[in-house]
Amino acid sequence: MPKLQQVYRMDNLHRLFFKAFSNQTRLEIIQMLRRKPLKVTEICEKTGFEQSRVSHNLRCLEHCGFVKVTPNGNFREYALDDETIIPIVDLFEKHIWKYKERLQNCRALKHGKK
Repeated sequence: MPKLQQVYRMDNLHRLFFKAFSNQTRLEIIQMLRRKPLKVTEICEKTGFEQSRVSHNLRCLEHCGFVKVTPNGNFREYALDDETIIPIVDLFEKHIWKYKERLQNCRALKHGKK
């Protein structure tokens, strides 16, 4: 495969990866699962989101390896992947708090400029 195609392919995969974090519903679910594993009904209760919305986004997160699912009786319990996603989210938080003011004042990010 030519080098340019490899770069494009990786660039696209990076965009897809970060797209999971840019969706408000998925981001809220990720933040909740950061604290402890939860069932769909618990996520719905805490967020006020409809069950179909939560389930749809959990399927996406599971498919992409962000969450792991464990059967628990009649329910399924969802937890963040502790090997990859939890360390990434922890680093995001560290970076966000370190550069909070810069992020809030970045004109390019505020106005969606490329």
